[in-house]
Amino acid sequence: MTKQRKMGFFILTALVIGNMMGSGIFMLPRQMAEVASPLATLLAWIFTGAGVLLIALVFGNLAVKRPDLTSGAQSHAYAFFNRPGAKHVAGFIAVWSYWVANWAGNVSLITSFAGYLSVFFPILNSKTTFVKMGEFTITEGQVLTFAVCTVLLWGIAFIISRGVSGAGKINLVATIAKVGGFFLFIIIAVFSFQSAKMGEFYHPVYNSAGLSEGLLSQVNSAAIVTLWAFIGIESAMMFAGRAKSGKTVRAATITGLIVAVMLYSLISILTLGLIPKENLIGSASPLADALNAVIGSGGSAVMATLALICLFGSAIGWIMMSSEAPHQAAKNGIFLPYLKKTNKNGTPVRSLVLTCIASQFFIFSTLSGDIAVAYDFVVKVSTLAFLVQYFISPIFQLKLVFTGSTYETSKLPKRITDGIIAFLALCYSLWIMKSGTENLTVFLLSIGLFLLGFVLYPLMRKQTLAK
Repeated sequence: MTKQRKMGFFILTALVIGNMMGSGIFMLPRQMAEVASPLATLLAWIFTGAGVLLIALVFGNLAVKRPDLTSGAQSHAYAFFNRPGAKHVAGFIAVWSYWVANWAGNVSLITSFAGYLSVFFPILNSKTTFVKMGEFTITEGQVLTFAVCTVLLWGIAFIISRGVSGAGKINLVATIAKVGGFFLFIIIAVFSFQSAKMGEFYHPVYNSAGLSEGLLSQVNSAAIVTLWAFIGIESAMMFAGRAKSGKTVRAATITGLIVAVMLYSLISILTLGLIPKENLIGSASPLADALNAVIGSGGSAVMATLALICLFGSAIGWIMMSSEAPHQAAKNGIFLPYLKKTNKNGTPVRSLVLTCIASQFFIFSTLSGDIAVAYDFVVKVSTLAFLVQYFISPIFQLKLVFTGSTYETSKLPKRITDGIIAFLALCYSLWIMKSGTENLTVFLLSIGLFLLGFVLYPLMRKQTLAK
């Protein structure tokens, strides 16, 4: 790749911010209101922000220490082992887990897009029966939502097929609009905030079984939700092979995280003071509804327009990254050789098509419930699957610290500090995994998708050896 086509700081930072601040920032206020009190929400943000910062520091350090590893956690997993067999198994499972997580993650953005589009086209929320088969009913709104999501998915695939660099620039423009719009929302929210609408700073929350959830349980439940807000912190790492340098990757990762933490925490707390909790829960477009409550329908339309622009840009970034990960792994010999092919624009078109086909299956979740239900389902499945990535990289960092590899010219305090950061990042990942087991159905589906990789590995290995 020529120097002119290398991704710089601003493009990479936009990818980090755009991918982190996708569907999460538009749907988080509703999710948090369902599972946590304001106090538990604040604590979850503190713990998650600290945990993700540790992971970001690990990613940034590895980008500088091992600039040859250009495809994120899968290359870290591959480099962790010395035996060829173990290297290939670890690399394959790492890229597989990331790929399947993206299948669901892509759909969370697309369903959010449909949710905010319903502000202009309320028919997307229509409960009119379209078809009824026994006790199973599909509404008119579900069918139209499914159609919108499908068209958006494949339309974005077409845009990306025209070239990764061009798609990245579209994401940059959308990210600039996103950040500016959110600052405007925060200003309006600060002057319109009413603490009475927030309710008691701490109060019990009742789960689906009608049981009261205490503070610690609320924080655990909110932790899964808040972590979803930061999924995408690895975005710059995934494009390290297209970046100008490892230092550029590190700077983009840390900068993107700082901007996202500031905007996320402010928006999620301020929204609680704009709209009553009972109106927030179940909303398909919570920020638009919150602004509507403050300045009328015009505010709702403005926020919905901003959301559509931002979600479109984020969807481009995520689908682009979803196809890049298996493509880079295939080039390195640890994934399906079939996915190495690119078109004349340099787009990994085979990987792109397979990614969209897999995501299409998750779009069928829109036919089994409303937009909010479909969104919650794919977010939780995707978050737990992503945790494999956040588990691998800290372990690899610890190996470098203990063996001294890449630390030959570094002073001892630097080595010790990197070891402590990696250990704490690993502890955070384990805590989130523990929190995720509380919803057994979602946990088992996430594990099932992960274990499916072990079934497919022999086929992949056979194709690799045949090349």
